[in-house]
Amino acid sequence: MARRRRRRLRAQPLIHLVPNIFTVVSIGCGLTAIRYGFDQRFEFAVLLIILAGVFDGLDGRSARLLKITSNLGAQLDSLADFLSFGVAPVMLVYLWSLHQVKGVGWALVLLFAVCSALRLARFNSELEEPTQPPWKTRFFTGMPAPAAAGVIIMPMMLSFALAEPWPRVWGLNAALGVVVALMMVSRLPTFSIKMVFVRVKPEWVLPMLVGVGVIVAALLHAPWWTLFMVGVVYLISLPIGLIAAWRLRRTYDAGTMTPASVAPEVVGAQPRVVSIGGTGEDDQPSQTGRP
Repeated sequence: MARRRRRRLRAQPLIHLVPNIFTVVSIGCGLTAIRYGFDQRFEFAVLLIILAGVFDGLDGRSARLLKITSNLGAQLDSLADFLSFGVAPVMLVYLWSLHQVKGVGWALVLLFAVCSALRLARFNSELEEPTQPPWKTRFFTGMPAPAAAGVIIMPMMLSFALAEPWPRVWGLNAALGVVVALMMVSRLPTFSIKMVFVRVKPEWVLPMLVGVGVIVAALLHAPWWTLFMVGVVYLISLPIGLIAAWRLRRTYDAGTMTPASVAPEVVGAQPRVVSIGGTGEDDQPSQTGRP
């Protein structure tokens, strides 16, 4: 038998590992949140879930800026999302509230986790579709896993803000968990945040910077109220996104919408995928999107 020629591995620049470092940190935040949940330190646990969401956004953005891709990074990102947003948040809700009805509460935990896994699997399979209507590039199908994680812990944030026990009622958290789980596996279009802010018009630069400053000040003064209101704004955006998607679909079906009408960054964007210890060869790009 002829010896197989081994492909020589080439050293990777350290900066190429930055996106995956963010992903690993996100995994650490999710796991540590569960640990602090067992210790009944729920405020710190919720903060770790939020930090996991921040790092989840940073890994995708850094990978697109560095223009480095691989299937390994994509799979690592999906696994991190399942742990940090499909398991950790609902475990916190169980330890905080749903443990009052152990059997039913644990069934809701399983429902949420399974729906999160199905949502991520569907997202990965949709990346393999060769073509999609241009209007779909502005939306996710169903509620993204990070958004679902943020919504399901909203009663916890409200409880911290009010210093009241009533948001801890298991019925409220159970109903919210079921709705959010079904939203993840639904076919309803929801706004893709990175597509909304892919471009900033010159006249909006200063107002956006002022808005960021206001949000930072609000976070420092009343963090739980601010985070809860961010969740409320997202929930309000859901019906708006449904209406916007319906209108764009009608425009596309009428033949007046073409790929040129979509932002160039959206049409040619790359997913958050990064090579770790690969062959050193340039990886082939794939379709855009994040779960």
